[in-house]
Amino acid sequence: MTPAPTVVAVSGSLREASYTRTALRYVLQAADEAGAETTLLDLREYDLPVYDPDAGDQGDAETVTRLVREADAVVLGTPVYHGSYSGALKNFHDYCGFDEYEETTVGLLATAGGGSYGSTLDHLRITVRGVHGWVLPHQVGLRNASEKFEADPDAIDGRRFRDPALQERVEKLGRMITEYAFIDPSVTSSRSAAADD
Repeated sequence: MTPAPTVVAVSGSLREASYTRTALRYVLQAADEAGAETTLLDLREYDLPVYDPDAGDQGDAETVTRLVREADAVVLGTPVYHGSYSGALKNFHDYCGFDEYEETTVGLLATAGGGSYGSTLDHLRITVRGVHGWVLPHQVGLRNASEKFEADPDAIDGRRFRDPALQERVEKLGRMITEYAFIDPSVTSSRSAAADD
């Protein structure tokens, strides 16, 4: 029997009422329902000084990198800042490398105050590939994020999605990160295998 995968979601938003964090909690709830053991790594709760390669591990760096290193799959969530991802997530990302991401399944989620999130997801995908992470093709972007939720005291963070189709897309990320947590990125297709014969 396959063990339950461990899924860590990293929230790159330091805002108290963060739409990124809320969306990631929906992802984690879906992953939990799909059989994963889940953890939210909320960067607000950790001391991560600006990364200095000459200073070694600073603050809570060892704690957060260990969480990612030991996870079977990771979801990175960020608000869109100037067409890219947040400085908080970039700083966290700088502490991580091959030891944390190599052959790890990674999901991506971005929340935009306006209408554009494509370049943010592209930047994240490129940086994860740079440390040999395996990024899911399914990714999630929320345009005009503040308009995507409405108050509901019984929902996650007291917010529910206005659009069930968007909620389904977010939850699908949680299900897929669980399903593909143990994927072997070196597997080749039958077509390429046949071409090698």
